[in-house]
Amino acid sequence: MKIHIKGGRVIDPANGTDGHHDVWIAAGKIVAVGAAPAGFTANRTVDATGLVVCPGLVDLAARLREPGFEYMATLESEMGAAVAGGVTSLACPPDTDPPLDEPGLVEMLKFSAQSLNQAHVHPVGALTVGLQGTQLTEMGELTDAGCVAFSQADAPVTDTQLLMHALEYAATFGFPVWLRPQEAWLAKNGIAHDGQVATRLGLAPIPVIAETTAIATILLLARASGARVHLCRISSAEGLAMVRDAKAQGLAVTCDVSAHHVHLCEIDIGYFDPNCRLIPPLRSQRDRDALRQGLADGTVDAICSDHTPVDDDAKELPFGEAEPGATGLELLLPLTLKWAREENIALPQALDRVTARPARLLGIEAGTIAPGRVADVCVFDPARHWRLDRQALKSLGKNTPFLGYEMQGKVRYTFVNGQLVYEG
Repeated sequence: MKIHIKGGRVIDPANGTDGHHDVWIAAGKIVAVGAAPAGFTANRTVDATGLVVCPGLVDLAARLREPGFEYMATLESEMGAAVAGGVTSLACPPDTDPPLDEPGLVEMLKFSAQSLNQAHVHPVGALTVGLQGTQLTEMGELTDAGCVAFSQADAPVTDTQLLMHALEYAATFGFPVWLRPQEAWLAKNGIAHDGQVATRLGLAPIPVIAETTAIATILLLARASGARVHLCRISSAEGLAMVRDAKAQGLAVTCDVSAHHVHLCEIDIGYFDPNCRLIPPLRSQRDRDALRQGLADGTVDAICSDHTPVDDDAKELPFGEAEPGATGLELLLPLTLKWAREENIALPQALDRVTARPARLLGIEAGTIAPGRVADVCVFDPARHWRLDRQALKSLGKNTPFLGYEMQGKVRYTFVNGQLVYEG
């Protein structure tokens, strides 16, 4: 299939490209940006006048709910949601059922995803067997099966000696370790941020020190072991300041933030809105504003959707009993654009946080539309307004705090391996 994407504003942050160019695709690759290759005859021409043509989005955290949680969502539905959101590559956390702690499970997930011919799925392997925090997995075998990193998802590792051994082993072979920083005992039984809202609503608190204590421990172990550590879903101003200092000292640490935490804070819980029951919890306005600034100055490396589809029965419960998480694959682009507009961030810089940077963190050949690279492309209308209602979501998970909101920025076309996989 030969495709000509005509007249769009091409933004490729990885190569500093920002201008009106034509994009030419053949045999699943970008063959040219600008003038047509000699003798090129397109099978299809896509008119991108008034649209932005950028690399397909790369999402660092998207739960696909298979295997084990098909009653919440299916691989087919969530892959459809991914391409509808312009996401062409995504990392899948290991907290499936069973967890991704054996090569066979990883290979099965990758095979199932590939058979759908939609977004590329990059599994993150379990750091410990069963995510129990007691025995390390066979990281080498899991890497050979296709894992790009190792994580505990939201499960804690309370044994710091085991965590040190894990980081030392990972450092020896160059395996990245992704950790969500939360000290289990300080956060025990907690539901919401330890602030005025939790106090007023009578919700058990999760203090910021639960995050900062964990970050301090992880950074010390990372320094001692030499491991590459990625901190998932930073949520506090204090935690972000620690990461900033560590980076300034040359430590090999990176971090991301959830798109929800870029826009929401504890006040948005309102009167016990279960769609705002998230992990980590929504924190103060000060924390939210610090995260937004951290994205702008580059301390935060990427925005992720933290896509967690949950069925209605699990959300239609009292706040403290509701299943945590929010759907996000289809909202990653409009929420990133919203942050950019509100903070006066240039569009190339904003797209960098959801394309080139997360691709580098994953160590994959994605996040660019340079000639010779795989043709994973997102074409979107930056000015189009649309209302987020349940019918607008391809994901089976309709759980989002943004239901009823008007969004700006809509994906029109998504290409994966040079094939048109979504047209909206």
